[in-house]
Amino acid sequence: MHVVVLAEFAAPSGGAEKVALESARGLAELGIAVSYLQGVSGPVDPLLDHPRIRRIDLGLPDIWTRGAVAGAVSGVWHRVAAERVGAALAALPPIDILHLHQWTRSLSPSVFPVLFATGMPVLVTLHDYFLACPNGVYYRFDRAEPCALRPMSAACLVAPCDARSRLHKLVRVARTAILGRTLGSHPLHLVHVCDASRTRMASLFGGGVVHHRLDNPVRVHPVAPAEPERGDAVVYLGRLTREKGADLVAAAARAAGLPALFIGAGPLEAELRAAGAEVLGWQSPDAARAILRARARALAAPSRWFETGPLTVYEALADGIPVVASERSGASEKVRNGETGFVVAPEAEALAGVFSRLRDDACVAALGRAAHARSWSAPATIASHARAAADLYAHIMVSGRGPADCALQHARAENSAPV
Repeated sequence: MHVVVLAEFAAPSGGAEKVALESARGLAELGIAVSYLQGVSGPVDPLLDHPRIRRIDLGLPDIWTRGAVAGAVSGVWHRVAAERVGAALAALPPIDILHLHQWTRSLSPSVFPVLFATGMPVLVTLHDYFLACPNGVYYRFDRAEPCALRPMSAACLVAPCDARSRLHKLVRVARTAILGRTLGSHPLHLVHVCDASRTRMASLFGGGVVHHRLDNPVRVHPVAPAEPERGDAVVYLGRLTREKGADLVAAAARAAGLPALFIGAGPLEAELRAAGAEVLGWQSPDAARAILRARARALAAPSRWFETGPLTVYEALADGIPVVASERSGASEKVRNGETGFVVAPEAEALAGVFSRLRDDACVAALGRAAHARSWSAPATIASHARAAADLYAHIMVSGRGPADCALQHARAENSAPV
């Protein structure tokens, strides 16, 4: 089997790239040939250093680094990206599967006709909602609440929901409209990383789309569980933004009488520091994990948006650290409410209530032990993810489009169910 993995970066700038990298490595270690197409030149993660992985740098610009006009044009339709992807695919040995993880920063909708033209199955993992929603997150930044509008409806088109500006929204609407025409009725396999995403997206695509379910991999190794009862703070790890709930963590922790510790950077950094929170800034994955194990009584992930599958949650649970997750997030499907952490509404009062319970050492210790035991009873490791992905690829190759509601995943069904 020869799998082509397409991503925009070869180093983890976010969760999508982490999954692409870890999936590529896991497949290679299973004995599968992998060609990794990297859109933007830049650092290369050591995970790609494997004899069965061929890495191809397409040398495309990141549209975020271009001027407004050039960035808008190439974001809507990047002709050069299509040409370079086509040339790269033509030079490869026979391909069995094309798996796209991210396309908005350099590739654009222009690459889809190139992928379809190969005649090979095309899979897209939905790390976000850009295939349907113009701003990609089903979130009203103007109202600080999830969006209730149907994507690309008349109400959607006029809603000032973008995080940047109305003009930026117009560009994204144009891209989404062109994408919809480009996809047309072509067979397309959508890979969902949480059940909520599968439910939310089910009615937005036509008959050419087949939905699948596959958990994200987690780069963890069996180690002794952390001792969260020895921790001194509720920890938030990620970009410091309102849609991800960083401000909620600070307010709720103050109300509960617990310190809040922030690992990451973002627009709320100065505000959090001014409020007296401890902000460590960006840390390497290894450093962040060490801080979590040493200081976290729990990891807080109170996203206001419908986040699909934040990897930090899975990593914390595997380390035996309780998680307080938003009921809107796909991560809540991995948290057993009251057993391995808490699932709550992303509101300061609700968070403060469960944070108060984290002051009890015995409670925190019990939550942490249960989190560790449950995670390792069906671990979402790179190896287990790769086996599930390989099974999915084989199923698609044998059955063509496959059943209309294929649900392959490597975790137990009860681990994926909302609590």
